[in-house]
Amino acid sequence: MLRRVRAQLRQAVDQMAKRPELCCGAILLTCALILPLTLTCSRVKSVVASPRAPLRFFPAEAPLADLFLGQLEEADRLLEEADVSLVFYYAPWCAHCLAARQHVQQVALRLAQQVQFVAVNCWWHQGRCRKQKSFFQYPVIHLFYRRVGPIEYRGPVRAEYLESFIQRVSAPLTYLPSVRALHTFLTQHQQAVVGYFQFNSSPQPAGYIVFLLSALHALRRDQQGEVRFAVVTNQAVAGGVSLREDESVYLHRRLNSSLVFPRTQRNFTVQAVCDWVFENRESIIHWIQPTGAKSYSLEAELQKGPALLTFLPHNPLAANQLLTQVTDVALQYHSCSGSQEDSVSVPRCCRSLLDPSAGPSVCELCVSHCWALELYLQRVSLSSCRSVQSSYGVFGRWSVCCRSVPRPPPDSITGLQCRSNKTLRFYLLDTQLHWTLAQRLGASADQSLPFITIINLRDETHYVLNHTDTLADFIQNFSVSYSPLHRHLVGHKPQQQSQSLIQEVTSDSFLHTVMDSQRDVLLLYYSVWCGFCSALNHVFLQLARLLQGNSALTVARVNVGRNDLPWEFMVDHVPSVLFFPRHRKQMSVKFPENTPMTVPNLLRFVLQHTESGGGAEPRSLLEAELQVLQRQVFSLHRARERLSQQLSVLWRENRRLTLHTHTLQTQNAELQEQSLQLETLYREKTRQLSDTVHRLQELADASEELLKENSLLRVLLTVLRERDGRDTERQEEEGQEAADGQEGKREAS
Repeated sequence: MLRRVRAQLRQAVDQMAKRPELCCGAILLTCALILPLTLTCSRVKSVVASPRAPLRFFPAEAPLADLFLGQLEEADRLLEEADVSLVFYYAPWCAHCLAARQHVQQVALRLAQQVQFVAVNCWWHQGRCRKQKSFFQYPVIHLFYRRVGPIEYRGPVRAEYLESFIQRVSAPLTYLPSVRALHTFLTQHQQAVVGYFQFNSSPQPAGYIVFLLSALHALRRDQQGEVRFAVVTNQAVAGGVSLREDESVYLHRRLNSSLVFPRTQRNFTVQAVCDWVFENRESIIHWIQPTGAKSYSLEAELQKGPALLTFLPHNPLAANQLLTQVTDVALQYHSCSGSQEDSVSVPRCCRSLLDPSAGPSVCELCVSHCWALELYLQRVSLSSCRSVQSSYGVFGRWSVCCRSVPRPPPDSITGLQCRSNKTLRFYLLDTQLHWTLAQRLGASADQSLPFITIINLRDETHYVLNHTDTLADFIQNFSVSYSPLHRHLVGHKPQQQSQSLIQEVTSDSFLHTVMDSQRDVLLLYYSVWCGFCSALNHVFLQLARLLQGNSALTVARVNVGRNDLPWEFMVDHVPSVLFFPRHRKQMSVKFPENTPMTVPNLLRFVLQHTESGGGAEPRSLLEAELQVLQRQVFSLHRARERLSQQLSVLWRENRRLTLHTHTLQTQNAELQEQSLQLETLYREKTRQLSDTVHRLQELADASEELLKENSLLRVLLTVLRERDGRDTERQEEEGQEAADGQEGKREAS
């Protein structure tokens, strides 16, 4: 193959050498092909402008490292130098990042001595952060505790919330040196985990490291810090929660029996400890944080059952007395057996069973394994109370003890969860973050006051706590079979408008307007999103004008999309029309769905159900309506005559304008034709003038040439004349000389 190619190339070179013009043609053809390609490629330039160099996102005086070029390696170096670090990944264009910048800067000013703050621009395309990180939203906040992490913060990006989370990461464990400190820790926190470790053998035992990492790992799942971890090193203090063995973990529960981590059943690892804590913890009251966008987080909680929502101004860095009160009420509500003090000071086993028939002395069976409960019930009758053991045994399989349990009064909130079929779930929301939701549920305009409401999504009801009632009474009234609470109706107050023919009804004015026993009411149910409702506005307006003179009839409408109504007055679709006759409000009638909503049909519907009461009053109403209709018909006839006259005048004017337009169009056509003729004549004259100018120019050129030739001829004539004069003089001189020579010859002869 190569030989053949070489032979062909050699033949081509020989032919070019024999014919140089062929070689030149090939070179020119190659240049002609390369030149267009070069010009075409040079014109194709990038239409995307190069981005501007990034600038600092935080001020230069802020106590944090702003890596606005996305230097991820510099961030790693800073993380290695500090014990606790916060990394703020941002995009300069992100509105959430711009809003969070001020809060992060405030926290950095307060905690600059304890925490290393680093901000990284993860949007700069030339930075390593953009190439290595794949974030779907901004900002992203990661915390590191001695290179343990990242622990992502997903709570509200506000200064107080962020600082509280950083403090929990900086100190994940609380040291308890005394029994009083242990009791205070268990009392203040709803969910407490206590670990007992002996530091005799090594500075940091392996179990302590696992417990520390478990506390940090729990922060990833518990952003609000509801589960708190503490460590005990004194055996006497550990005995307060029945911890006797080294590397034991105790989960405190206020309502059910507290638990000890089963070392024989589970491996003592970070993941196992966290899973065990979150599987067995008690959640008396929950913090929920709706995102503010489209989300099902709040609906998922409300679907579980009736919920008590408490909106209160919350600062995680300061104590909240109202939060403590709500927590105490929730604890009393869930305390089905024993008092709150017993649940704190006495350790419990994993399962307990009470016999209410035993009177004030209650037999309680405590087991550490679920199968032991069934085995014991098969052998022993629970009603025979026997004192087997004076205290609980959390490490034993089962034990039985008798103690006196004070029974709460029937009207007390203590243990109400177990005495009512309406089980409430308690939730907390921050007023500053979710005030819009609180207003939609009926909160007042003052954000400093707490707002408490009960929502039952299944029954589509919610109740609002008045400031004159207590929270315990509010819960008690909701839990009874026939609740005295009144359903809260959310209404939209319209703007103050001038007197209208159609009265706008809201939630507050509905009963006062519709249930007025002295007036008939024709009510239209509509909504803003209903297109057909908007088309009926002119129909109802005409009907209201017809019935304007009747003082005993009210034409009204209600926006059911913004105003809640009692169930007995709701409709299944919009638009709907209901008629409420006076003195017989319970006999309300709905406009037939298969009948078109026109003015005659609506008027016939009103008169028909008004006449059902009998008497002369409906007849007088009908006569008044007929008189009004006659006057309106007469007014319409006169208006029709005036309109006919105006139309005739307009027709004549239109005819005159049409003729005038036709005349103008004819004149315009003639002018256009004359314009075309003038333009043709102008072109012809212009052409002739051009020809004349061209001929004159030719004549001028010819004259100039003749003048030049004439001058040359004159010069030639002058030269010829001079030459002829010189020749004549020479001939004369020669003749004279010849004559003189002949005379001399004669004289000599």
